[in-house]
Amino acid sequence: MQKLTLFTLISILLLGFGCDKKRDEIRLLVFSKTAGYRHQSIGAGQQAIFKMAEEQGWKIDTTEEATAFTEENLQKYSTVVFLNTTGDILNVAQQRDFERYIQSGGGFVGIHAASDTEYDWPWYGRLVGAYFNGHPNNPNVREADMKIVKKDHPSTAHFGGDVWHRSDEFYNFKKIYDNPADGIVPLVEIDETTYEGGTNGDFHPMSWYHDFDGGRAWYSNFGHTDETFSEEA
Repeated sequence: MQKLTLFTLISILLLGFGCDKKRDEIRLLVFSKTAGYRHQSIGAGQQAIFKMAEEQGWKIDTTEEATAFTEENLQKYSTVVFLNTTGDILNVAQQRDFERYIQSGGGFVGIHAASDTEYDWPWYGRLVGAYFNGHPNNPNVREADMKIVKKDHPSTAHFGGDVWHRSDEFYNFKKIYDNPADGIVPLVEIDETTYEGGTNGDFHPMSWYHDFDGGRAWYSNFGHTDETFSEEA
């Protein structure tokens, strides 16, 4: 099959399942507000999404302003991307409007530190599927083997093989769902025997998706490094 970028595959997954109001165009909101650690790769991620949108004829809005999270404004978007967000970034009213957006069929993509976001908002944790619970240090970026555990999904079918060796900052997670059947559907898991610093054991997903509260969500741990957004796989 034609090789597609990771973000193209993310969009294939989500953009066909946006809010139930019909739209004349596909439009994404890329949100990268940080109230904690700020990843330098945000810029590289935005560039990758802009490139994808230009190739596909989609519209992109980027913002770090939480004021974009109103029920009326969110209705314009097929998918909302949390690109390396961190910390407490939405107030209570904005959280409620985002919940209504998902409940009306909206799409969510979480990239890397999206799981290091909104720890006091349990609904958000369930939407993402897990919360950040640390990562290896000295160095924080390491190499390891990824196991492709679901090969028939649009965002993994291009890998072909069973193992993907790569470098990135590998998160450990505070799991919201202990069993895939209860929540997330794992796509890629990390083999903790191939690096030091993993704490999740035999079940350590790194990318997953699920239907949630009327909408759909897709999350990837990968995205700490600039290279994540340019490597072909």
